[in-house]
Amino acid sequence: MAAHLVKRCTCLLREATCVVPAMSPAGRLRLARVAHRTLTSSATSPSSHFPASLTELVEREPVFTPYPGRQEVDWLIEKATRPEELLELIGGGHSLHQNHAAHILIQLSRLLSEKPENKASLTQDARFQQLLHLANSQITSIWHGTLVKLLRSLYALALPKTCKELRSVEQEVRWRMRRLKYKHLAFLAESSTTYMQEQDSQELLAELLVHLERRWTEIEDGRTVVAIMMKVGHLSEPLMNRLEDKCLELVEQFGPDDLRKVLLTLAAQNRRSVPLLRAISYHLVQKPFTLTKGTLMDLAYAYGKLNFHQTQVFQRLAADLLSHMPSLTPSEVARCAKSLALLKWLNLPLFEAFAQHILNTAQDITLQHLCNVVLAFARLNFHPEQEDRFFSVVHEKLMSELADLSPALQVDVVWALCVLQQVQEAELRAVLSSDFHTQFLGGKSPKDESTLQKLLHINATALLEHPDYTGPLLPALALVPRPTALDKKVTPLQKELQETLKGLLGSANKGCFAVTTQYGWVLDAEVLLDTEGQFLNLRDFVAPHLAQATGSRPLPPGAKRLAFLRWEFPNFNSRSKDLLGRFFLARRHVLAAGFLVVDVPYYEWLELKSEWQKGAYLKDKMRKAVAEELAK
Repeated sequence: MAAHLVKRCTCLLREATCVVPAMSPAGRLRLARVAHRTLTSSATSPSSHFPASLTELVEREPVFTPYPGRQEVDWLIEKATRPEELLELIGGGHSLHQNHAAHILIQLSRLLSEKPENKASLTQDARFQQLLHLANSQITSIWHGTLVKLLRSLYALALPKTCKELRSVEQEVRWRMRRLKYKHLAFLAESSTTYMQEQDSQELLAELLVHLERRWTEIEDGRTVVAIMMKVGHLSEPLMNRLEDKCLELVEQFGPDDLRKVLLTLAAQNRRSVPLLRAISYHLVQKPFTLTKGTLMDLAYAYGKLNFHQTQVFQRLAADLLSHMPSLTPSEVARCAKSLALLKWLNLPLFEAFAQHILNTAQDITLQHLCNVVLAFARLNFHPEQEDRFFSVVHEKLMSELADLSPALQVDVVWALCVLQQVQEAELRAVLSSDFHTQFLGGKSPKDESTLQKLLHINATALLEHPDYTGPLLPALALVPRPTALDKKVTPLQKELQETLKGLLGSANKGCFAVTTQYGWVLDAEVLLDTEGQFLNLRDFVAPHLAQATGSRPLPPGAKRLAFLRWEFPNFNSRSKDLLGRFFLARRHVLAAGFLVVDVPYYEWLELKSEWQKGAYLKDKMRKAVAEELAK
């Protein structure tokens, strides 16, 4: 066996001695590869036969064509400043290899991006059509990176959907999809997704999404995962899940702009990925990033849209926004105030700065931006120190421009002024007039129902808090409770409160639960106490707070109506025991309607462990409410 192998090696070297001098360097390289393969196969396969001619074997060996060195035409393509200079290279005697046609098309796309009006005339040029044909004829020889850039450029040149060359490039990309590097797939996703949707290239887009999702572990840098997430994450749920996992893995590499983009992408898709949001919040707090004004506003918007609370992040946002306050425009102030209001985050120094900024720019601010600030203040029940000056600016704007707002926004801003106890009678008349409110009475959409609910609150403000107001008011038909007001899910606190009260009352006739009033508010429970502190039968007595009366007897002298109002965790400002503006308005209206209010906040109820403790708690609350009323 050894002697046979030596004999074959001798024959191989003899032929190599004859062939090598006449060969080029590339041929010698191929010969070496063939010799290595032949020797290997001979050693491993004793039954193999030595070929008749070594040169014949070399000719059969497939050759990988190396990328040619830079030529003069490459320099001319790069330096071209006009499309005409590129078109002159066609038929100009230049030696073009398989990638030059693609490079010329790519450069044409870049130049025409600055002058899109010239695209139509260019596509009709015969030289351009010749260039497309040349690139198409050499499509299989174009390198991967050049091919994906060529596809993006053809999309950008706005070629028709039926263009044969465009479809050919798309098909070539589909064939090569498995061989493309992940960076090429990411480039296609980032630069061509919109064009694919416009060009009806759904099959190519679907394959691209599948490969991005299957090969997600190949992502190595933060920029790639952020770019893919922004461009195509919303098109594929499995891909977005993978990208979120990759973000968690690479989040330490992210800069402030990457974190901002990820948060905005999550906000745009309304994806409340808690692990990712926690990781981003941690790095925002721990790393000494320099956050620009735009980044701060985007972060506030994203956190507000996703309703994700992180106290340390909010503290940093508030502190950094205060330092940028002199450079903020009225629209930016309105945007920041709105975002923080969504988060229920009341930072007193920052909101005082917002109010002062509005006073300083009162002549330039538009009513739309001013309304957004007022709505933010009302949500948080924030009253600025210079309250009179601030609301004089608001009323001055509304006096002449209220009717120019959309009907729903008119109701919103007047309702906000009711919350802040700053509404004027002229503003009440504007939204309670029959010509205005009738458009909402028959509405079935959630938006119309919300607007009608606010109109009920405005009507209640006029009735209960403005004794000199003479009308108009909502018609009696509008005050009848709608079914949606009672169809809300019962919370654990509400259920426990009702059960405890039923145990105290002893009789179903001595209390009412989930009482819908004509003021637009729902009482959790209502009871009537006589002077001895005993429960009376509610249904026997008049109830002016109801749209549809039940009893006819007047209240006995000294009798007290008690309303139980439970306050859940979402009813309060973040990290505070202060009610949000909406619920503060509800409590105010119930008091003005003649009730004694028994507040049942969640943080007190959670401390009660036994039924006896809960019953004793409610009894004590009722005694205190009556005692405070007698003390007045």
